[in-house]
Amino acid sequence: MEPKRPPIPMQVQAFRRRHRRSRWSSALAVALVALLLIWLASRLPGESSTQSSAPDSAAQVAGPPWQMGNPEGRFTLTLYADLECPFCRDYFPKLKQWVAANTDVALQWHHQPLAAHEPAASAEARLAECAAEAGGHAAFWRAIEWVYVHTRSDGQGLPDGLRYPDLTPAIEHCLVSERPDAVIRAQAEEATKGGVTATPSIRLHDRQTGQAILLQGPIEGDSLLSAMDMLSADDSAATPTTEMPADVVGDMPR
Repeated sequence: MEPKRPPIPMQVQAFRRRHRRSRWSSALAVALVALLLIWLASRLPGESSTQSSAPDSAAQVAGPPWQMGNPEGRFTLTLYADLECPFCRDYFPKLKQWVAANTDVALQWHHQPLAAHEPAASAEARLAECAAEAGGHAAFWRAIEWVYVHTRSDGQGLPDGLRYPDLTPAIEHCLVSERPDAVIRAQAEEATKGGVTATPSIRLHDRQTGQAILLQGPIEGDSLLSAMDMLSADDSAATPTTEMPADVVGDMPR
């Protein structure tokens, strides 16, 4: 017969019960923490994808160059223009209407303020750039149209005291900065290096073939269509350029 074990004191029994309860509490706490970490890990990918989508949408409206028309179209028309050029002022509404009627074309603006029209030409270009910085592509074209409607042209500028109706604190802050000057200066230098000698001028670029042609003067719609057909030809071996000679950069008469 086995000897009887002595009875466990009540204090030891109570300690063992408390010890078991504490171990269960610790295990439960560890499980809850693990579940919390798993839940947080499952949330992180969704949050990061949401955050990363914001820069993508902002990049779609970034500029310059500022565009209208179909950004995915095969052809890009770059308009080299001066906001004090009377021929540009007359030509712009016609070109805008033509672009709207041709769904495979995007129009983009390229500043080329003429020395004879300064300082008004650059001041108006600054307004357009700052409007676009604050409001994007549509705001840029609204400013261009407003300037052409109100300017006295040939370097005379806008009437004294006339205030842009869509002026905001953001635009005013931009106007006192150097940001628009850098854009205007870079575009003017690029135009000169590219052989642009008069305003208005157009560079027509075929994104599919990579061919481009420079057309100086207010080119009619039929001529633009002919240029598009020429650039679309598969046998174009080199980038064609059509230029009208001029001794100095200036307005191109109609």
